[in-house]
Amino acid sequence: MNLNLTGHHLEITPALRDYVQSKLERITNHFDHVIDVKVTLTVEKLIQKAEATIHVPGNDLHAECSSADMYSAIDLLADKLDRQVLKVKEKFADHHRADGGVKHQVAE
Repeated sequence: MNLNLTGHHLEITPALRDYVQSKLERITNHFDHVIDVKVTLTVEKLIQKAEATIHVPGNDLHAECSSADMYSAIDLLADKLDRQVLKVKEKFADHHRADGGVKHQVAE
């Protein structure tokens, strides 16, 4: 997973970078086909904003969250992205087979 982290009116500190990486690791635990992640952290007066675009095979997922605290905005962003990734993962599953696409041999 390639992580591109940028800040708009904000300096990206190592602590902030580590926090974003640790939150996005949860997404790769659910779905390991994530190709690229672009995260932009923005400060606008009293509003801290985090937005991300994830490139997975077949489509791009985008989410953005705002909060008074940057860390809580990152938490909300990770939750939204996690739900979106789980939905994409569910679409990849084979629902036509009762056993989820795994072939079993029947002992006679």
